[in-house]
Amino acid sequence: MNKIIISGGPGSGKSTLLIALESSGFQCVPEVSRELIRQEVARSSECVPWKDLACFARLCLGKMIFDFENVSYDNLTFFDRGIPDIIAYLRFGGLPVDDAFMTAAVTFRYAAEVFIAPPWEAIYINDNERWQTFSEAAALYSEIKKVYTELGYQVTELPLASVEKRVEFTLTKLERIEYK
Repeated sequence: MNKIIISGGPGSGKSTLLIALESSGFQCVPEVSRELIRQEVARSSECVPWKDLACFARLCLGKMIFDFENVSYDNLTFFDRGIPDIIAYLRFGGLPVDDAFMTAAVTFRYAAEVFIAPPWEAIYINDNERWQTFSEAAALYSEIKKVYTELGYQVTELPLASVEKRVEFTLTKLERIEYK
């Protein structure tokens, strides 16, 4: 399976790593939630995570399934978050996880190796789409890691290092697994 997840809590450097991987010539799928938040805010919608997380989770699920189904199996592709992240966000928000999310997490499987960026306070910043405190981001990281583990993924923690070192770490690990 050539669909590789880069996950972690908000503000941990995931998107920066994905941008660097894309600059190196790899196919990358950006984080769905940022795009959807911008769209929903522009429409003055209530379907944003800080107002209606359940609604927003359903939007994310639809887009993530679309992205999963429309990426070539032939190319190594990196995803900024995967379907299991939605489950973690719902749990973290104290909301029930209905069968649609669990079914999707089982049906749309990514590569067994998932890379996860740990909380890193030195680089953490808030912005228009990232409203969580650092403590909330760290707690969310723990829930994300737990969900991927429960779903049978091998979770590999990224080092707290420069983006160049993270790229090198990721690609070296993938070479050992023999992704092509």
